Amino acid sequence: MKRMAVVLAAGQGKRMKSKLYKVLHPVCEKPMVGHVLDTVKATGCQRIIVVVGHGAEKVKAYVGQEAEYVLQETQLGTGHAVKQAKDLLGGEEGTTVVAYGDTPLITPETLKGLMALHEERQASATVLTAVMDNPAGLGRIIRSEDGGLMKIVEQKDCNAEEAAVLEINTGIYCFDNAKLFAALENVTQNNMQGEYYLTDVISILREQGDLVLAFQTKDASESIGVNDRLALSEAEGIMRQRINRHHMLNGVTIIDPASTYIGADVIIGTDTVLYPGTFLKGKTVIGDNCLIGPSSEIEDCQVMDGAVIKQSVLNQAQVGARTTVGPFAYLRPGAVLGEEVKIGDFVEIKNATIGDGSKVSHLSYIGDASVGKNVNVGCGAITVNYDGYNKAKTTIADDAFIGSNVNLIAPVTVGKGAFVVAGSTITRSVSENDLAIARVRQENKPGYAEKIRSRAKAKKDKPGPS
Repeated sequence: MKRMAVVLAAGQGKRMKSKLYKVLHPVCEKPMVGHVLDTVKATGCQRIIVVVGHGAEKVKAYVGQEAEYVLQETQLGTGHAVKQAKDLLGGEEGTTVVAYGDTPLITPETLKGLMALHEERQASATVLTAVMDNPAGLGRIIRSEDGGLMKIVEQKDCNAEEAAVLEINTGIYCFDNAKLFAALENVTQNNMQGEYYLTDVISILREQGDLVLAFQTKDASESIGVNDRLALSEAEGIMRQRINRHHMLNGVTIIDPASTYIGADVIIGTDTVLYPGTFLKGKTVIGDNCLIGPSSEIEDCQVMDGAVIKQSVLNQAQVGARTTVGPFAYLRPGAVLGEEVKIGDFVEIKNATIGDGSKVSHLSYIGDASVGKNVNVGCGAITVNYDGYNKAKTTIADDAFIGSNVNLIAPVTVGKGAFVVAGSTITRSVSENDLAIARVRQENKPGYAEKIRSRAKAKKDKPGPS
């Protein structure tokens, strides 16, 4: 049976009080609508229609080719929103799930269960429900004696007995696609808000004798709709716990989950240990047996097996196997470290490759450079890569030794096995196995320091003009 999805993402979200459209607000690094689309794709939906309205171009720019789009120019209710997809889906046969772009916590397992029940029983509609401790303001699910769905009663229409029911309508549904669009033709605006409600489709189907079912989610938090910053924070907290739990069950040690942040798309290998204060973001991939943290931030990076990263910031970098980084290092975009490399404290690497076994241990900047294998870069050495207009490249071949406080003025090459003496400023390339010295010869002037102090004191004591 063909499966389809309609994701409602047209609302502006005024209660968010934000210039960013509601469904684009991120939960664990991913916009809410992205979570929902991942979920519906995981159910095997062959066509996904996103209903856009406010911020349509920005929503479409984020979603890209992952879905088809229809525009709801005027927001006239959920039924009106779904009806906009008629030209695309109206002639299809199969199952259509309707979900919302502001419900990021809904899981594939729940939607698969909803759709499986719907298809197994050949229902016309199946409602996703949840049991809430405090269902105030939400539509109640009223079941018949045999447990079937009898009706949905909105809060304002509940009598005392109905108001005491804890099972609520989440607003997520499965429909027989043909019957959905046929019923939408009979939905009216005859209500206080003057809108077309999708819940009216349920009533229409029941009244014409169609089978309507209810499927209850095991976790009520999945149904949370984010309408303001408080709900966004709640969804973020639940998602963080869910992500951390997933990684721990897959063999990752998280010393303090409460202080560890892992983005939704991060991948972590087994036997890796995350220390407190660790932030893993974007498309980061961490290998097996790594030690990360404490207090490290890693975004869109690839970290190979056995690497150690302490108290450092990494962005769009690659770290080789058994390499150590930090404490207090900064790897910027384009930094590529080989295996068993050592990057020490207060070292910055940008758009540079560092070969296997090389060391940049202290207080150095390596930018726009290619550093070979088994190179030692001394404390305070830097590549001078920018002349105020253009960037230039520094190349250091295998087995070279760069002394402390060396300035390598790019473009320049240091050959294989060459030795650059500490304190040198290198402006010309150094050939293989050569020793380079580029500093003024030291001259000591006996007693001259006292003369300098005397002159300075006299100048200070000289009276100024009256």
